[in-house]
Amino acid sequence: MNVIHRPIKFDLALRVCLLLIFAFAVEQAGEPLTTLGPRQMVITTNAKAGVHTRLTDEGAPWKIQRNLQLVRELGAPWIVEFFPWAYIEYGKNTFDWWHTDQVIDHARAQGLTVIARLGLVPAWARPDPRAQETTFNYLDPDHYDDFGDFVYAFVDRYKDRVDHIIIWNEPNLSFEWGMRPVDAQAYVDLLKVAYRRAKEANPNIVVLAGALAPTLEPTGSSAGLNDLIYLQQMYDAGAKDTFDALAAHAYGIRAPIDEAPDPSRVNFRRIELLRDIMQRNGDGEKPVYITEAGWNDSPRWNQAVTPAQRIENTLKALEWVKDKDWIKVLALWVFSYPQATRTFSDNWTFITDDLRPKPIYDEVKQQLTISNVQ
Repeated sequence: MNVIHRPIKFDLALRVCLLLIFAFAVEQAGEPLTTLGPRQMVITTNAKAGVHTRLTDEGAPWKIQRNLQLVRELGAPWIVEFFPWAYIEYGKNTFDWWHTDQVIDHARAQGLTVIARLGLVPAWARPDPRAQETTFNYLDPDHYDDFGDFVYAFVDRYKDRVDHIIIWNEPNLSFEWGMRPVDAQAYVDLLKVAYRRAKEANPNIVVLAGALAPTLEPTGSSAGLNDLIYLQQMYDAGAKDTFDALAAHAYGIRAPIDEAPDPSRVNFRRIELLRDIMQRNGDGEKPVYITEAGWNDSPRWNQAVTPAQRIENTLKALEWVKDKDWIKVLALWVFSYPQATRTFSDNWTFITDDLRPKPIYDEVKQQLTISNVQ
């Protein structure tokens, strides 16, 4: 048999040609190739600035990358992102990390610090999924250890890439607690398991608790419980030694940024009242991470402000947190959605679903990337 030795240059040229053909085909299909590229750095005038991204259901790597590029260009060093347990561990000890890797690795490539929010219960960890009470936020004590195992697996996998996790989201709302009465003791029991398992995987991980929804719901309400009451109940249940920092949500609704905190009002500065409760319980050394915040400018929602007011309040909020040594991060809700919702929810975003910056993006970018010092 005759053996033909092709020149090395021909082999290389052929491979390059095939790669270009493949890249062209992918581009033509609307899926540009993505590479992480060299590590970038966020240039900012505010080290506390962040956004809550919503890449959970974004499956295109190039759109994940572009979203995070735009976050870096905004001048926000932090992102909060939701990584659903149900999406990752679809069977006990059966994991799919592909999407999570995409988001975390692209975020790090852009120089962003990731705060990972963990929650959402897989079907296998819920009671009979045909039963009305078993929503995707329903987790009973029999499966707390399963959630703890997931927390361990997540923290262990990303111990060199993720330094902050949030345990659950808005547990003081019935919807987020599985459409059942909220229960601070039960949440603290879950938090204890998650905290222990997270620290076993990485002793340096920062575990954030709470992520409480600002609400005035009274005791006994079917919708939830006042966040101030709920936080005190958490301390009464022994939460103090089971978290490193408090995650808090700070929505302005229709109130301006400078409206003073008031227990009977929901406004941005309500977080100061949460801070007071922490101090009264001997926990004042712990920082607060504002992991959701902002104003909505929908013309069709009665809890919204005008676009100009939204911009003004947002810029002032970013300035307001700068000298608060007890606030670590202000992550604004929400950077974008993969698809337009066609509701007032779209009026929380900073860019459109086709990745075009809105005026509020441009104004925040100007504040965060252009120094006022001449």
